[in-house]
Amino acid sequence: MCQSEKQPGPELQAAAKWLYFPQLALRRRLGQLSCMSRPALKLRSWPLTILYYLLPFGALRPLSQVGWRPMSRVSLYKSVPTRLLSRACGRLNQVELPSWLRRPVYSLYIWTFGVNMTEAAVEDLQHYRNLSEFFRRKLKPQARPVCGLHSVISPSDGKILTFGQVKNSEVEQVKGVTYSLESFLGPRACTEDLPFPPASSCDSFRNQLVTREGNELYHCVIYLAPGDYHCFHSPTDWTVSHRRHFPGSLMSVNPGMARWIKELFCHNERVVLTGDWKHGFFSLTAVGATNVGSIRIHFDQDLHTNSPSYSKGSYNDLSFVTHANKEGIPMRKGEPLGEFNLGSTIVLIFEAPKDFNFRLKAGQKILFGEALGSL
Repeated sequence: MCQSEKQPGPELQAAAKWLYFPQLALRRRLGQLSCMSRPALKLRSWPLTILYYLLPFGALRPLSQVGWRPMSRVSLYKSVPTRLLSRACGRLNQVELPSWLRRPVYSLYIWTFGVNMTEAAVEDLQHYRNLSEFFRRKLKPQARPVCGLHSVISPSDGKILTFGQVKNSEVEQVKGVTYSLESFLGPRACTEDLPFPPASSCDSFRNQLVTREGNELYHCVIYLAPGDYHCFHSPTDWTVSHRRHFPGSLMSVNPGMARWIKELFCHNERVVLTGDWKHGFFSLTAVGATNVGSIRIHFDQDLHTNSPSYSKGSYNDLSFVTHANKEGIPMRKGEPLGEFNLGSTIVLIFEAPKDFNFRLKAGQKILFGEALGSL
């Protein structure tokens, strides 16, 4: 005769019911979350995900038993409203500081980011009415001599992240992390003002940019830290014929973040200037970043960056080739081109003969006017 299994006592049944109740409540709550729209779900998942990464290991492990999964760190960071924060910083930077507050505020910034004020055209900190003016300070004329011996110079102060030939239509944002050239520059526009021929479905995007036989496509990425000189200049003698503005995210572009997020430069807001120089296609792209209140191009008064709303993946084009000006905007090497309202990144993509040589090392510090490379 089989013995019947012993039933748990009333105390054990009560304890089991008490332990089961939180899991039942969590399942019901997670079921409600699954019915929400994606933006609402992301918003409601934020606090729990942040706690998941901040609390000691295992503190929120019971949640995994009822089907909850935290957002990835990358997804969590991407969901931060960086455009709103950057716009707020831009407004804050334009607030005029009282005279008594300017010296301590600017001195703290100088100490934190290692700013060299001996190079500034105006060294007196009282001269700068707000942080925006301080960020966009001009340099003494002799502080950045422009190299005349080499065909391409650095358009700004900064740190060299990557450089070299563009291969397989992929560009390195940092060592070992690439992004699509076509995603970065945008689809080809079949307009007469562009300095390259119409797109061909049988050619790679890289080959479509190379206009002369025997040439190669090159790239160089320069990261501007918050303490660097924030203006950028023309890297060579060239003609700008077209501007394409991509509204987008404003995530940090420091090298650590660039290793973490694939195609970071394709997600961020950027202004792509394209044209031609003596060897063919040439482009300079100013990439926005967190707390960059604006990107300004001196000859483009229609450009407005970091607007409150935008459509993801959208862009707008402007041609500088008109009936009155059939060539575009001529730029001389070293001529002022634009400025950031805080640090960011400059990406050069250009065509040159196969014997073009960079005179750089990855990770080196470079100043505006110094040589990038030559034939």
